[in-house]
Amino acid sequence: MTPWLLLGAAYFAGALPIGLLVARLWKGIDVREHGSGNIGATNVFRVVGPVAGSIVFAVDVLKGLWPPLAASAAGLSSGWQVAAGMAAILGHNFSPFLGFKGGKGIATSLGVLFGVSWKVGVTAFALWTVVVLATRYVSLGSILAAASLAPLMVLFYPGQWTHFAFGLIAGVFAIYKHRGNIDRLRNGTENRIGKEREDDHGTKGEGEQ
Repeated sequence: MTPWLLLGAAYFAGALPIGLLVARLWKGIDVREHGSGNIGATNVFRVVGPVAGSIVFAVDVLKGLWPPLAASAAGLSSGWQVAAGMAAILGHNFSPFLGFKGGKGIATSLGVLFGVSWKVGVTAFALWTVVVLATRYVSLGSILAAASLAPLMVLFYPGQWTHFAFGLIAGVFAIYKHRGNIDRLRNGTENRIGKEREDDHGTKGEGEQ
């Protein structure tokens, strides 16, 4: 497999709108018309159910995991491994199947982390879990985990600048995708896990994957 073919395959695999497909198969709905309107696992979990949401989360993680592993198996450098992972994230966030729109890339980014820097992936996921359990804000957990990526890369992979660059770019990108959530957190209007909404089309909130 040539590096450029791998990048293309990673992008289009990442672009597959798993949340949209699962919601349609499971419940016959367009998940973009319900809840927060996001195709990520959090919104599918809330709108369709925990099993469907868990499936979407797992597949979105796998979308990010396999490209760097495939690049490594093909003997490509760490730079190509990181590039393949970034291609999957870009595909998820800017899917041609959705008019170049998509999710926020958190689950797919986690998969990439497991593929290129598992120590950072495990630590960031642990941080996300602690923050979400403590505050019940999925978005806050995602934002803080994203902000931790570059420092964690320096801590666990000193001198590996491709890893640092990935942590910095992926972290900044994820935080940018959560800019609406940041405004709601500041205003005290962000929704928490378990908080019932007045209707299925309520205020858009939680930081979906």
